[in-house]
Amino acid sequence: MIPLYDDNPTRQTPFVTITFIAMCVAVFLYEQRLPQEAAELFAFQYGAIPALIFGQASLPREAVAIPTSLTLLTSMFLHGGWMHLLGNMLYLWIFGNNIEDAMGHTRFILFYLLCGILAALSHALTDVGSQIPMVGASGAISAVLGAYLLLFP
Repeated sequence: MIPLYDDNPTRQTPFVTITFIAMCVAVFLYEQRLPQEAAELFAFQYGAIPALIFGQASLPREAVAIPTSLTLLTSMFLHGGWMHLLGNMLYLWIFGNNIEDAMGHTRFILFYLLCGILAALSHALTDVGSQIPMVGASGAISAVLGAYLLLFP
């Protein structure tokens, strides 16, 4: 099922939702412009890698761009392909605006980022030795969908 809209109008402009979408699209377009090798390095630098998070592996010093714990945050703004990006952004646009409207801008930022970090950490726990970068906003958007189901049954 692919939703195209919902029937819940908002009272305020969803600035945060629009900003998150713009950030994801900007990062994806940047990554698409990189040569293949640089794009792979980018994913390893900013994607959340379970083995790094749990101290079971390490990147070469020249490949480290940020502290490993921050990749739980940055990984939410990377996507693995056009369909991954478009699907996530569609759901964020349709449902995120109502949750932002209900929570307010600041609480929505905290909710979205905290849920995204917890989702990435939870997924990383399923295979703590994995050296494959996890990318995408699916965990945060799943939390938005859960909130939407609770607030707009």
